[in-house]
Amino acid sequence: MSLRFFSDQCVPAEIADTLRRHGHQVTLLREVLPIRSLDPGVIAKAQEMGAVLVSLNGDFADIVAYPPANFLGIVAIQLHNHPEIIPQLMERLAAFLDGHPAQEFYHGKLFLVEVHRVRIRQ
Repeated sequence: MSLRFFSDQCVPAEIADTLRRHGHQVTLLREVLPIRSLDPGVIAKAQEMGAVLVSLNGDFADIVAYPPANFLGIVAIQLHNHPEIIPQLMERLAAFLDGHPAQEFYHGKLFLVEVHRVRIRQ
């Protein structure tokens, strides 16, 4: 089953490409919004599109500023300025997505993707 994702401007192309190779629909921010869009506009666009937001922006991992229950899902890639771990992060994320193919599963949750695990916060 194909999931819908909205990729924030800070997400490297290889992450969006990996999601697409795994059969998921990915809309890039630059396709629908100005590159310098503010965070509230970015997450609102993801909501409008019925998509899970994928971002490296740590602000979206802040459950006080962005309570997961208010959104259709946020995937926060925990890169920590180490682009060399992107392949491991994508392997972890792809395996997780394969195990959870229903779009509704992501509603109201924040997913923190790390090399060795995916943490879920609600």
